[in-house]
Amino acid sequence: MENSLKRTWFLAMVVSLGGFLYGFDAAIISGVMNFVTPEFNLNTAQQGWIPSSPLFAAMFAMLFSGRISDVIGRKKMLLIVAFLYALSALMSAYAIGYHMLWIARMIGGVAFGAALVIAPVYIAEVSTAKSRGKLVSIQQLNIVLGFFAAFLSNYYFNEAYTSGTSSFLTVENVWRWMLGVEFIPATAYFVLLLFVPRSPRWLFVTERDGEARKVLISLHGDQQAKDEAKSILESLKASRKSHDKVGIKNLFNKSLKYVIAVGVVIGIIQQITGINAVYYYATSIFQQTGIGTNAAFLSGVLLSFTTVAFTLVALFLIDKLGRRPLFLVGLAGIAISMLLCGYGFSKATYELTSAKVNVFDEPIQQRLEMYVDKVYDNDIDFKNDMKQALGKETYVKNESAILEVATNMNPVLVLIGILGFVACFAFSLGPVMWVMLSELFPNRYRGLLIGFIGFLNGFSSWLVTQIFPWELANLGNAKTFFVFGTVALIGFFILFKILPETKGKSLEELEAELIK
Repeated sequence: MENSLKRTWFLAMVVSLGGFLYGFDAAIISGVMNFVTPEFNLNTAQQGWIPSSPLFAAMFAMLFSGRISDVIGRKKMLLIVAFLYALSALMSAYAIGYHMLWIARMIGGVAFGAALVIAPVYIAEVSTAKSRGKLVSIQQLNIVLGFFAAFLSNYYFNEAYTSGTSSFLTVENVWRWMLGVEFIPATAYFVLLLFVPRSPRWLFVTERDGEARKVLISLHGDQQAKDEAKSILESLKASRKSHDKVGIKNLFNKSLKYVIAVGVVIGIIQQITGINAVYYYATSIFQQTGIGTNAAFLSGVLLSFTTVAFTLVALFLIDKLGRRPLFLVGLAGIAISMLLCGYGFSKATYELTSAKVNVFDEPIQQRLEMYVDKVYDNDIDFKNDMKQALGKETYVKNESAILEVATNMNPVLVLIGILGFVACFAFSLGPVMWVMLSELFPNRYRGLLIGFIGFLNGFSSWLVTQIFPWELANLGNAKTFFVFGTVALIGFFILFKILPETKGKSLEELEAELIK
């Protein structure tokens, strides 16, 4: 029994490395954009598209990857995912321009969109009922570990470049190394997947019963394999009977109105509160406080470590406190944290003095002389004048240094706000949403509805990431975070009224209770 558990834990860890690569791929771009933006002279729309393009591809991959894996198998689909991750890393590292970079990023988006769907499905299909919940939760933990690894990698590459300790890193190639390093875990993922058996449930579905039983015996032993085979075959028999009755038109059934409404709200609110804006642009956000590039990268490491720590808190509390308390407390904390960030930025002033201007090269000093001792009470006016004085390309290259010497604010408020936001998200909206989606819907509608909500979740994620640079450029730092905080506050009051508690109830009990 112990060997069986170790075997399934190993499989869960290997398969959920797709989640690790998703987290790594999502977070790595936050450090890259500081170098790519001036090199390719990106406008605000392009600055949004490079981080958001993988999310655009991922939302469609989430719709179709499940069905494709039904045809070719979970393992083969995961191998394709690993290959696409590796291809994306290489193409990103060798990108010769803006278009090649976003195409490479979209390939990675297809990979992680498929991985987010297929990995939990595979883990569930090789696990016993007793261990399934914990094993599926490894996916979320791996995602945040990927975030942590990416921020740490970015920090070390940037430190090696800025300190001059590395002879081969330059301003032209440091971002390429940041992106290219993902090839290593992607290749390891592909190799490890070769040692993973095909899903026994998929083998039963494709009527390869003999092979399926062999896999179950290797995983769980003879007796447990017999019990699992019986359970799988009974489940398949029931699902085949009900499958014929399920269609898109059934989703308009009044009995599903409540659970679909709850699912749509939590699927959208999870993203429009700004989580991917924070992760994808974390370094840029911290630079806006004037703390400097190195401190901004180090703050990103602290942010990702906080996420890992509070994800572990969620795994410990979700079955003890319940889904509803975690979700609501976390959402309230997110609203407070975003409003705190907005307040911190709203109190910022910007002023260049002669001493501060003298740290720049002479051509820049001459262009900034007319703005010396002029005080700005908002970041938009200050940045617009700096762009007018220096030109957009020169300003972008020197933005961090200019903000560092000109910004007068309390950066601790923003740091506390951002860390509070990711901590609250990590123990609530992040892991709880997918758990609740798996519990809210009736068995025969679950796959269809989770795919639909996943698409809406992915679209919301893409939209937030795409427009965030535009918001900063047109609304300013303070208003952007006030918007996120207000949205979270509205979401809290809506969900306080409609969000059910699903802890400690069987799926059949929940169906009887929620489906009127």
